[in-house]
Amino acid sequence: MLPLPYPFDRDYMQLALVAGLAVGATAPLIGAFLVQKRLSLLGDGMGHLAFAGVAAGLLLGVWPVPIALAVAVAGAVAIERLRRGGRTSGDLALALVFYSGIAAGVVLAGRSGSFNASILGYLFGSVLTVSNADAVTVVVLGLAVLIVLAVMGRVLFAVVLDEESARVAGLPVDGVNTLLAVLAAVTVVAAMRVVGVLLVAAMMVLPVAASQVVASSFRRAVTLAMAIGVGAVVVGLGLARVWALPPGGTIVLVTAAVYAVLSVVRSTARSAIRFRPRA
Repeated sequence: MLPLPYPFDRDYMQLALVAGLAVGATAPLIGAFLVQKRLSLLGDGMGHLAFAGVAAGLLLGVWPVPIALAVAVAGAVAIERLRRGGRTSGDLALALVFYSGIAAGVVLAGRSGSFNASILGYLFGSVLTVSNADAVTVVVLGLAVLIVLAVMGRVLFAVVLDEESARVAGLPVDGVNTLLAVLAAVTVVAAMRVVGVLLVAAMMVLPVAASQVVASSFRRAVTLAMAIGVGAVVVGLGLARVWALPPGGTIVLVTAAVYAVLSVVRSTARSAIRFRPRA
């Protein structure tokens, strides 16, 4: 156990902090590209697919994370194939995956009789009960996402900014779109033990929304969003321990509070500049 101050002086809090920091950094990073591409709800769709994978794992009596990852990645590829086919819009493709995933999860969970604390932990998050293996898995998945973005970040940005120009420039737009969907799926699976599949989209979108209130460029918005995500994890976990709150929901509420505060500050600053008396 590391010599950290309260409220992170316990082993379980330190494991939660490690897993939470990995999610707090990677979820807004992927979310920034999704928001730029106007696919903010993709995280929700991936979350419901991951829920189906978790339920399948519990039905089979195996560790559900690999199955959830496989199902979410397969769903990400399916969404892009539907969108590329031209017969299904992005919103409709997401809806098909969204409802199919949640329905499959309900059926599988009911079949396995696993509507208990274990599946609720994946639905709403259970970061205070993560094991060493869970923490390592979250960190490894987060590092994988960061490495891919370090290599492909500029190409991803070019595609999400303007697909037509990217095609003219010879970039593999279809492959990059599929890669982004797969990265979102990996991030959702990594985050489901921290905030749960029902709240993971919030960690991908809310820090980005908050950063865009004050950031003047995409790079600054991404950097600030990651900082907000990491800070929300630290503050949310601390509040959850001190006041015995559900940690996943607390973390998300902290990001929402940051967005509200930044919006008020920006609105107040604009009003002050607008009505400033001229000399």
